Amino acid sequence: MCRGFRGGSVLIKKGAEANLFLEDWHDHKVIMKRRLSKSYRIPQLDLDIRKSRTAYESQLLHDAKLAGVPTPTIFRVDLTDTTIVMQYIHGVQVKQVLEDLTELGRVKLCKQIGRMVGRLHKQGIVHGDLTTSNMILTPNGKVHFIDFGLGGRTESLEARGVDLHLMKRALQSTHYKIAKKCFEAVMRGYSEELSKKEAADVVKRIREIERRGRYIEIR
Repeated sequence: MCRGFRGGSVLIKKGAEANLFLEDWHDHKVIMKRRLSKSYRIPQLDLDIRKSRTAYESQLLHDAKLAGVPTPTIFRVDLTDTTIVMQYIHGVQVKQVLEDLTELGRVKLCKQIGRMVGRLHKQGIVHGDLTTSNMILTPNGKVHFIDFGLGGRTESLEARGVDLHLMKRALQSTHYKIAKKCFEAVMRGYSEELSKKEAADVVKRIREIERRGRYIEIR
């Protein structure tokens, strides 16, 4: 167990792979992400998998920050306890405020999100779960990306397309009335970070992924 905690932890999210706790740690509010053991796996294999994923996610968070994408600062990585202690970002999920903004405000915010995704992809990072639940808007208007648990490193056009297709589907599911204009703004911001050809190739791949999905549904 990480030292320095004062106790009184609050479970704020229970997930399939990890639980998130809000903690007081050395006089700072932090998020403690603890990966869960899976009883169906061989114990040593289970521990190795959790250690590997804990180390990998913390590295992705750090690399994303180096790429110019705001992410929580990592304070401690405990591989024995498969736990990451990271900065608590004061703000609200984009999911909670997107529909309350003016149209101009939404466009501005979504373009900012698109630029952040572009910076990740330019550095060979895919987030893996691009939803408005995994984006925190701070009082100063900056968006922080959180939860890189499904992220990875690749420069594959397919992976980039899948990343943004998931974002499009998430917008359609959660913010269906404004999804079209929001995603268009995301892609305008995205195109500002990559070359015109790269951005056009990703748009084309998103369409291909959508066609494949429709074909599977028809079958």
